[in-house]
Amino acid sequence: MPENDTRAPSQAPAPAPARASEDGLPAAPPTTAPGYRAVFAVREFRVVFVAHLFSLLGVVVSELALTVLVYDLTRSPLLSSLTFALGFLPYLLGGTLLAGLTDRLPPRRILVVCDLVCAGCVALMVVPATPVAVLLVLRCAIAVVSPVFNGTRMATLADILGEGDLFVLGRSLLRIVSQSALLTGFAAGGVLLTLVPPRGALAVTATTFVVSALLLRLGTARRPARAAGGASGLSGTWAVLRNRRVRALMLMFWVPPLFAVVPEALAAPYADEIGVSTAALGLLMCALPVGTITGELFAGSFLSAATRSRIVLPLAVTGVLPYLLYTPEPGVALAAVALFLAGATGAYTLGLDAWFVAAVPEEQRGRAMTLMTAGMMTVQGIGMAGAGIAAEFAPVHAVVAGTGVLGTLCLLVAAAELRATERRDGADRHMTSR
Repeated sequence: MPENDTRAPSQAPAPAPARASEDGLPAAPPTTAPGYRAVFAVREFRVVFVAHLFSLLGVVVSELALTVLVYDLTRSPLLSSLTFALGFLPYLLGGTLLAGLTDRLPPRRILVVCDLVCAGCVALMVVPATPVAVLLVLRCAIAVVSPVFNGTRMATLADILGEGDLFVLGRSLLRIVSQSALLTGFAAGGVLLTLVPPRGALAVTATTFVVSALLLRLGTARRPARAAGGASGLSGTWAVLRNRRVRALMLMFWVPPLFAVVPEALAAPYADEIGVSTAALGLLMCALPVGTITGELFAGSFLSAATRSRIVLPLAVTGVLPYLLYTPEPGVALAAVALFLAGATGAYTLGLDAWFVAAVPEEQRGRAMTLMTAGMMTVQGIGMAGAGIAAEFAPVHAVVAGTGVLGTLCLLVAAAELRATERRDGADRHMTSR
């Protein structure tokens, strides 16, 4: 097959200038110097990055503290685990019904309000009289606003950094921090819970959300709404999804994590299946995020934008193939290698980010990015649930290996659809130029 048929688009999109602010804060330069250092040279991005650290700390520690609190109050493993599940399920609701707000309201206002809503919900959790049912409702409320916050922040990065390589590297940095939270956030939360009770830890996280809100309010520019008169609700969502290329790009964001989470969801049962220690379980849990961080750092630091564009589909399609190493029921070392390799293929997202921001019209950018992030969280919850159901009927190693086969087939279909949209767009451009 010709090389041009294996990548979409065939060239990296040209960087676009950042949108002008209304209150005098400097905009990002229109040129895109390579490397992560160039991203940190943009002052407004540094503020967003630090705010992300505080907000992420609040999310991770509040999840852990609330889970412990619910278990202490009920002694019910089911309700305790439900607390984690509620972090995934409402994403779909918030992402579909509230996505229109991201383009119809000023982005800074949305970010600040979302942080304050999270702070208020956590503050109510701290009140000793709050019953367990209300604690779970408050957890749902945080999950509902989360996709709106994440989608707005992603769209705002394109305003701050432009639509070129700086945006891609900025997104990569935020993902790296999020993956790192899987390694350090729960450990930090565990240490905090040894020093203070669960409600005390929740009080700390309420403060982190407030700090994030203050940073975003005082350190980022005031920008107008992208499409103040745009469609709302499900009609606006359908307006985004009518674009075949946008749909294909979203599928390429959604399908890999649907299958990638299976070994993590089954790590504890697999450790029990092969009879290894808790320390070995920790290694299995860390291998995938370590691989993801390594792959992102390498691609962002050493690969050009054109190279990152060329490797999107090869890396995405082969992303879960390493799970076939689970076929012979491997030991911890080989299983960790499989997870590390699968995580490293996540570097495809850098090129995919560039395609996505180039494909979505600016007036729909906030909604589209909210839908994309909501879908990613939702499919992870579905993948975890599906993994648990499958493991009731088959050995864990067989489930993971089967995921490698089924996931690769689904990714081949998604990649074929994405290539078809690029060929169609290329034909349309050719006809227009004639």
